[in-house]
Amino acid sequence: MAAKLLVATRKGLFIWEQDCGKWEIKQTAFLGDHVSFVLGDKRDGWLYAALNHGHFGVKLHRSADGGAHWEECAVPQYPTKPPEAEAEIMEMSGKPFPWDLKMIWSLAAGGANQPGKLWCGTVPGGLFVSEDRGSSWELVRSLWDRPERPKWFGGGLDYPGIHSLCLHPQNPDHLTLAISCGGVWTTTDGGKSFEVIGGGIHSDYAPPEHRYNPNIQDVHLMVQCPAQPEVLWAQHHNGIFRSTDGGRNFTFIDTAQPSWFGFAVAVHPTDPDTAWFLPAIKDERRIPVDGRVVVSRTQDGGRTFEVLLEGLPQHHAYDLFFRHSLSVDSTGTHLLIGSTTGSLWHSPTSGTTWTPLSQHLPPIYSLQYFEHP
Repeated sequence: MAAKLLVATRKGLFIWEQDCGKWEIKQTAFLGDHVSFVLGDKRDGWLYAALNHGHFGVKLHRSADGGAHWEECAVPQYPTKPPEAEAEIMEMSGKPFPWDLKMIWSLAAGGANQPGKLWCGTVPGGLFVSEDRGSSWELVRSLWDRPERPKWFGGGLDYPGIHSLCLHPQNPDHLTLAISCGGVWTTTDGGKSFEVIGGGIHSDYAPPEHRYNPNIQDVHLMVQCPAQPEVLWAQHHNGIFRSTDGGRNFTFIDTAQPSWFGFAVAVHPTDPDTAWFLPAIKDERRIPVDGRVVVSRTQDGGRTFEVLLEGLPQHHAYDLFFRHSLSVDSTGTHLLIGSTTGSLWHSPTSGTTWTPLSQHLPPIYSLQYFEHP
């Protein structure tokens, strides 16, 4: 099975392939443009790249030939804001809740028996679905119209956003997603209805009466084990959490080293007890602990953690890693990480050792170890 490394950055999309055993950039696209997210669809090999042109708006492009040629497709469109929604004010910022697309923050392919179906998570918190590879999109009103939605607010961004889309591998009607800041939500009927879950996730920074409020939790990223989809790992602003019942209840993991704060998380595709994290110092600092880039790995469900550092910079290294900057292949052997300072590392040893692929890319926003026959 051939593999590509899809790397979306502040200044374009870079596609790496192996040549005589060495990873090299083989294609580039959208150079100079802000690529907020990239998705390789393993069902048919199509690629999707979300662009944020700032003043000129959000665009979505797709490629049917592995990135050789791209075409622009539709972007999600919010409906006209009804008069009764004019009073929606986000309590944390005092700003009106917008009804227009600010950014595409996540994309996910539908089920194996749903060719062309895509899910899209956006800022300011709308979930969209497409049945035709992005030629058209529909807002999932069952989530957007929930009475809890106006209580959501932005974490690192001005507005809330859906960054995590976890589709059950055996049941494509079962989707679990995470919002910053809006907690964990799930549907088991293909989006006809949603409910908030995520019991046990807590925010120490919130007022005591809202510490366990599931609707305001700042989940940074959530991933699902394909082999055992009832197991979910979440990197939260307040730490690491793990669920073994599909996200209905989470357990706080306080054993991570050298820190439990971060943004990215990946889970082993066949071993739900193995997960990787990119630790940092929290809140206003947001730099690696002691100026050392390391990967934190647990192989026993969070009881213990290893600090993996061979091949990573250990002196005055201040690379930070965004949410979608850690990816693992289908065997759990190959990992890829990319930093805000444009460094890209690859591990062929499940994270034990690392090799730098580049130290001169633009800031990396999203990447994927993409495999397709």
